[in-house]
Amino acid sequence: MADGLGDAAGIRASAPFAFRSQYLAGGANTGNGWTTWVPDAGYVTQYARESFDHGITPVFDYYMLLHSTPSTGADEGQRDYANLNNASTMAAYYADLKTFFERAGTLGPRPVILHLEPDLWGFMQQRALFDNAARVLAKVAATQVEGLEAFPNSVAGFAQAVIALRDRYAPNVLVAYHLSVWGTGQDIVSSDPDNLQVDVLAKSASAFYRSLQANFDVVFADSTDRDAAFKHYQYGDPAAWWTDDDYARNVRFLAGFSSSVGKRIVLWQMPLGNTKMRAQNNLWGHYQDNHVEWFLDDPARTHLIDYAKAGVVAAIFGGGGAGTTCACDAANDGVTNPPPINGNVALSLSADDDGGFFRARAAAYYAAGPLVLPGASAPPSGDAPAAPECYVTADGTARLCPRSPRSPGISRRVKLRSRGVARQRLIARSLSRT
Repeated sequence: MADGLGDAAGIRASAPFAFRSQYLAGGANTGNGWTTWVPDAGYVTQYARESFDHGITPVFDYYMLLHSTPSTGADEGQRDYANLNNASTMAAYYADLKTFFERAGTLGPRPVILHLEPDLWGFMQQRALFDNAARVLAKVAATQVEGLEAFPNSVAGFAQAVIALRDRYAPNVLVAYHLSVWGTGQDIVSSDPDNLQVDVLAKSASAFYRSLQANFDVVFADSTDRDAAFKHYQYGDPAAWWTDDDYARNVRFLAGFSSSVGKRIVLWQMPLGNTKMRAQNNLWGHYQDNHVEWFLDDPARTHLIDYAKAGVVAAIFGGGGAGTTCACDAANDGVTNPPPINGNVALSLSADDDGGFFRARAAAYYAAGPLVLPGASAPPSGDAPAAPECYVTADGTARLCPRSPRSPGISRRVKLRSRGVARQRLIARSLSRT
């Protein structure tokens, strides 16, 4: 659930969500990027402090590369690649990223999560011979930016440079890698591969990640960024609905990746539509989907447990574009109860465009108690002290140990998020704080 500045209190009033997130976009050299949104590039600190004040850990989806100039090319992947290989553009990009880290670093030891460039890594994997990021060009040392002179001019060098900037300016920031299954050249939702092929694809994605030689703290993974009915009616794709087999393949792929690279996973941009509420009539802003029901309307929590066993520690719900269903009144049409279209007979609980279903199910999830992740012990009490060199999320329910020499892990509870997550040894104690 994407959540803008000024709404932390509203998010927290719905359910004890641990995280909320906000895109940072607009380009690094356009004069329209996030640093211009409030004076003195203060958006990050304002958003984060507001989040902390309400017991929420902030997550920033850093999506700056594509919109930087000149951004030439026929599609997003080409435009990203062109910008990566423009020394002037990348010098501005690293300066923008440095500003983010400087602002976020003032908030330490409280943790801030940076979700680095959604989709970029999938596009770059598609360019990588033998899934080797070191073979994909990018300007790093060539930008002559201070502190980056030693990093290779490759996508691997780019990833390493980002982590180095974080380490220098903001050790309290957890940096998230973005995993796109389609980066392997195959979208398993549409291609329906067998288990052997799913395992091959997971190995391919893992090999590309390892070739970066950059120690990200956690991994964000694509779900599907738009409601199934949105894709049906807007894109002419009636096969966009996820089936039981699609979820099973997704679990298998994520499990293979997580076990291979030793990182925990956050599901990202989970659509908010449902098939229960009359408000969901498959018109603009009110499209149906089944992800919320799959994860939060399953009394036995079988599906949550499957994902937890695969290495998933959180899920971030929120549409990836205009017109998708929102757990808010984005359509500005108030409470709606149009005639049922396919058995969706429940009356709206609120003015939210999904009829209030998501917030109701999230509240019920927390009321029943967050899912304890496999191998976890009981969560510490709310006033338990943090372990040495660890940070505690704003609500006290997740413990983050950024520089632990132990094996990477995120233990031990599943959290729901308003688009959010946490860092190596991020102890996320409830599956996805939406």
